[in-house]
Amino acid sequence: MPTINVDKYALFEELGEQFTPDEFQNLCFDFGIELDKDTEDDPARPKDEAPELHIEIPANRYDMLCFEGIALHLRIFRDQQATPNYKLLEMPEDKLQTITVTKATEEVRPYVAGAILRNLKFTEATYQSFISLQDKLHQNLARQRTLVSIGTHDLDTIQGPFTYDALPPKDISFIPLNQTQKMNGEELMTFYDSDKHLGRFLHIIRDKPVYPVIFDANKVVCSLPPIINGDHSKITLNTKNVFIEITATDQTKLDVVCNIMVAMFSKYCEEEFTIEPVKIISEHNGTTRITPSLAIKVLDVSVDYINQCCGLEESPEAICKLLSKMAFRAEPSEDGKFIKTYVPPTRADVLHACDVMEDVAIGYGFNKLPRSSPNKAATIGKPLAINKLGDIVRNECAMAGWVEVMPLILCSHEENFEWLNRVDDGTTAIKLANPKTIEYQVVRTSLLPGLLKTLRENKSVRLPLQISEVSDIAVKDESLERRARNERRWAAAFYGKTSGFEVVHGLLDRVMLMLRISFTTPEEGRKEDKVEKYFIEPIDEPTFFGGRAAAIFANIGGKVQRIGEFGVLHPTVLEKFELRYPVSTLEINLEVFL
Repeated sequence: MPTINVDKYALFEELGEQFTPDEFQNLCFDFGIELDKDTEDDPARPKDEAPELHIEIPANRYDMLCFEGIALHLRIFRDQQATPNYKLLEMPEDKLQTITVTKATEEVRPYVAGAILRNLKFTEATYQSFISLQDKLHQNLARQRTLVSIGTHDLDTIQGPFTYDALPPKDISFIPLNQTQKMNGEELMTFYDSDKHLGRFLHIIRDKPVYPVIFDANKVVCSLPPIINGDHSKITLNTKNVFIEITATDQTKLDVVCNIMVAMFSKYCEEEFTIEPVKIISEHNGTTRITPSLAIKVLDVSVDYINQCCGLEESPEAICKLLSKMAFRAEPSEDGKFIKTYVPPTRADVLHACDVMEDVAIGYGFNKLPRSSPNKAATIGKPLAINKLGDIVRNECAMAGWVEVMPLILCSHEENFEWLNRVDDGTTAIKLANPKTIEYQVVRTSLLPGLLKTLRENKSVRLPLQISEVSDIAVKDESLERRARNERRWAAAFYGKTSGFEVVHGLLDRVMLMLRISFTTPEEGRKEDKVEKYFIEPIDEPTFFGGRAAAIFANIGGKVQRIGEFGVLHPTVLEKFELRYPVSTLEINLEVFL
């Protein structure tokens, strides 16, 4: 969950009360957030710095990623103020600022939104909070600027109408924020390549044929999204009118970010909670519109549903009052069976009646909810079948003297394929688009790399080493919506001065016996009957030493399939993993036994 640092006494002033540590901790719990740290008595805090509260915010509450959001919702929760009525300034068509979108942007970042906050009054604290909210949104909802990026500008330094275009890097020239030298797109990429902050965003557009860019009416570059703004229009403490432009690859995330940015800081406008809209002109695809939308979603939620889920017997009017504490406007239907709930534009996380029900429970108080109810069915949790099976295998391995290990699920491409003498056909491995290091390039398609790396890092331990793992691998699967699936596997490795082939084979027999899978010959194993059985056949694969490997086949429900293999690893595999002695391994797919 994201953690937001706020000035302790500034927040208490907003709430109109000086809380003791326990009182504020209880308030946070009641509202569904968590006080992670209070720096009041922290010896590491400089004496000249105000004490801070580090507050953990639920991952879905993007509207509380800043001081303003936290203070606003706590005040509403404590009945100190009503839910704000966010509104767009009504303006004649010819007075609207516009952003004209060109067709070229479809190649790189097709969506844009805009808004204007007029007559703002920044202080040092509100200015820093304004910048911090952008960073938090970039890190969380915007997925490190890949989905959405925000640019903010001093409107008095630029002139509309604005243009959102995409041009070759050499054709874009401007002075980046806080710099003095003009650069084109290619020079900018080189300049920021080693920058710790901006360097991690360059990959988003670096290899594109065109870069997105926003100009004003005088061809002044406002920003090069999603990398950096221009220095010409940077905002300062003295900025009165802020022009916000937001570009994106995802339309939904774009609208959410735009609504949150303007909602949180429109309270500092001369006319509170009033935003000046911007017209987005997209003639090439017919999506011309006004932003921000500030659309209010309406959900009709059953009173019985809320009461039954929470174990309550509240009236429709009482439920509406509880929802008002959570920043909703709500009213009962004429027949009293439903609650018409008006979801504010900042609550993009509210998608279903269950979300409304959860907020009713928070408003009522989790600690006050009945622990049981005659109208409520009790359920008892139980493990998933695959987890139960995995635990059985783990226990058998442990009782046989094998040590369980838990390597990382990510590994390098070489470790997963070349080092095991296997070929990547491009259809199975899930590859990371932007791996941080060479060690984390792909999601493993086998448990063997993790086991062999564990042996490599423990060569000083007395031999023989017997290790096992029950865990998931992941592979591509185009038949699924998410285009990938996990597969639960079991693997073991024996490392010693002898091959240990017979030890691994014995472990396989023991586990199969406990799973009530009988061993048989290949001829008997391929016969169709109701007996669950397994058999092995020799294989010649480059991962294993010639003549010292076998494939494992299982006949489950009359269906024969290869479920894994075991054998002595080839010397070239041992050399790649820097292992001096023979290693015998075993790996099977456990999901076939469900």
